[in-house]
Amino acid sequence: MPNCTEKTQTSKIEFGRLGRRVVEGRFDGGSMTSDAGVMLLGATDRRLGLINAAARCIADPRDPLLIKHTVVDMLRQRVYGLALGWEELNDHGSLRQDVAMQTAVGVDADIASAPTLCRLEKWTNRSTAWRLHQVLVEQFIASFKAAPEELVLDFDATDNPLYGQQEGRFFHGYYDSYCYLPLYVFCGQQLLCAYLRPSRIDGARHAAAILKLLVTRLRQHWPQVRIVFRGDSGFCRQRTINYCERAGVNYIIGLARNARLQGITEFMELAMKEAFEHTGVKQREIGEFMYAAQSWAKERRVITRLEYGEQGNNPRYVVTNLTGAPQALYDDLYCQRGEAENRIKEAQVGLFATRTSCQQFQSNQLRMLLAALGYVLIERLRALALKGTKLATAQVDTLRIKLLKLAAVITRNTRRICLYLASNWPSADIFAHAMRQLRSP
Repeated sequence: MPNCTEKTQTSKIEFGRLGRRVVEGRFDGGSMTSDAGVMLLGATDRRLGLINAAARCIADPRDPLLIKHTVVDMLRQRVYGLALGWEELNDHGSLRQDVAMQTAVGVDADIASAPTLCRLEKWTNRSTAWRLHQVLVEQFIASFKAAPEELVLDFDATDNPLYGQQEGRFFHGYYDSYCYLPLYVFCGQQLLCAYLRPSRIDGARHAAAILKLLVTRLRQHWPQVRIVFRGDSGFCRQRTINYCERAGVNYIIGLARNARLQGITEFMELAMKEAFEHTGVKQREIGEFMYAAQSWAKERRVITRLEYGEQGNNPRYVVTNLTGAPQALYDDLYCQRGEAENRIKEAQVGLFATRTSCQQFQSNQLRMLLAALGYVLIERLRALALKGTKLATAQVDTLRIKLLKLAAVITRNTRRICLYLASNWPSADIFAHAMRQLRSP
């Protein structure tokens, strides 16, 4: 008796009628794909050498004489699948026979099954994660043709909800759930760090150490580069500030509200309240003063943004060692850190970095880094191939729908693999342009 999958693939599906004609379908079209856009991902990957570099970070414990699917092929399969929207390992039970996926991966036969990919996740350890993060940083450095004058490093922590009994699982009061507490570091739209942490820690844990490692490597390559550390009040820690000042790193960090800070701005807030009550117009002021918390050895510059409106008083405080007008520093620099939250959403939602359902903590770290590699592919695809097109700033969900999800009939013989792409596809010109850009010297 055929199983459910076999029955679905061979049985007729009725769609109704169009005039006198019956409309029906079957899952027996042969070598067809809905993911011909995977060829763009493959071209981007080979242009960067990204997955080849990542594969060298994973120690393969198998007997070399018995290997059928190499680590680099499995990583390509897994990362391309995430970028295409196939987040479940079980999806590869069918995808392994997709000729477009096989071609992009670089093989001429069935690629790895779901159980084989699952075993790959068990080969990882802390040193694997360290080496994969080095790949992210080296890829970032290689993306510049000339030395940058300034790099702004955005540090941000977020939650990664858990629903099983994963190793390192703890309840977090702020997020009101069991979760991990990953730390991300972005520079603009580029990802430098995707570090998985248990949630039973301070949100700034390891941030100073990671900053030191990044600054050291970036200055090895660009000795004169100006580096700015940017983060919210969760990263305002004495250790981080002290390191920045010793290492000549600029910083602009949120400062949590407290009674002393409010006492300094109290009279201004009262004046703004009176002005709002008199005019009905929301009041906003940006100023600065020198301030030292009890744990600080000296006073530091604090920029304050005060607002008073229908919701009442809404102060914000930022500590910095940067020079310049306070309004420009707050509005044009500090507030731009919110863009990192969009990038985190793209990695976690669009590329499934939250799919940390493995029992072992380090396996979940690998899953997060696979999503990070997928993010790098998408970001570099935008930068290298889509510049000047209407998809140049599109997020991964939009790119997936408008560029990667492409129907094709595929023929493969001894001389040629041919993809017969959809004739009336709206993104055909952009797709062709992108491939030309990726294949140009």
